[in-house]
Amino acid sequence: MAKNVYGLDLGSYEIKVYDKKSDTIWKEKNVIAIKEDREIFAVGDQAYEMYEKTPPDIQVQFPMENGVISRFNDMQYLLQNLLKKERHFARGSAYVIAVPTDVTEVEKKAFFDLVVHSTARAREVNIVERGIADAIGLNLDVENTKGLFIVNFGGATTELSIIAGGGLVLNQLLKVGGSDLDQAVAQLVRYNHDFLIGHQTAETLRRNFGVFSDDDNAVMTAAGRDLITGIPQRREISINLVRAAVKEPLEQCVQAIMALMDRTPPEIRKSIRRNGIFLTGGVANLPGLELYLEEMTGIRTHTAIDPDICAVTGLKNIIGSKDLKKLAYSMIEDNYRWMR
Repeated sequence: MAKNVYGLDLGSYEIKVYDKKSDTIWKEKNVIAIKEDREIFAVGDQAYEMYEKTPPDIQVQFPMENGVISRFNDMQYLLQNLLKKERHFARGSAYVIAVPTDVTEVEKKAFFDLVVHSTARAREVNIVERGIADAIGLNLDVENTKGLFIVNFGGATTELSIIAGGGLVLNQLLKVGGSDLDQAVAQLVRYNHDFLIGHQTAETLRRNFGVFSDDDNAVMTAAGRDLITGIPQRREISINLVRAAVKEPLEQCVQAIMALMDRTPPEIRKSIRRNGIFLTGGVANLPGLELYLEEMTGIRTHTAIDPDICAVTGLKNIIGSKDLKKLAYSMIEDNYRWMR
């Protein structure tokens, strides 16, 4: 019998973990700081605090890129340290991992290998598609539904999942996420004001202003550097500038949603129009996003109560239910023997 069971939702910018023994969900930044290309200097939230503030000999890196693991060893080290840090980590535990819905089997297996070949000495590792985990986290009837549309807005990607009869019918992974919105804000501020702001400042502007607002004259003071004089300054950035910046990346998401709907079988499409679109992921908290998508698609849109932890909440429900456990599967079964 496993000593404990963990549910892992490994996002590009944040890791969410469910610990069955303590029945808690916690999250931490998916980032690592490396000194002189060889020494691990900091991990998690501590490393993220150093982002854009480090001396030349320290690099702050994200081990995941576009929703998949790009730096396997760094990711493994980071996860092991986060599980041990001030938490009752036990070797020989079981794991259920949420994986992106539209990636190759080899990329999925990287998530599996991350835990299997670590010092955790996992007793059992199963994976479940993130779209399914999101639907379970929303308390939707996955197995009996005739059609659900889940849109997970993450830090680096947006996952589109159409679910019917307990499985995925269609899915797509867009390389558009919160970081693209922040980059668009920073670029437009630079173009319009000759003013350079950092990633975290752009994120703050995006989170506060969002897509819609009742006050078209709202402004926010942001710290940055004047590109003409080179002097650090504080300037007022208008809400209209931020909204104009984020709408271009969001239009890509709208186009992908409508294209996927066009490919959906008629009966499932009818059910989706009746049930609506469900938004999850950290960026789903963006003010006005729900209203924007509803107006652009013509389909009712609902945002999860806690969209950032919706997938890991789904993993929690899967771990705690005998009926739902069958939705998770192992990659050491016969179907994956070729990958060993």
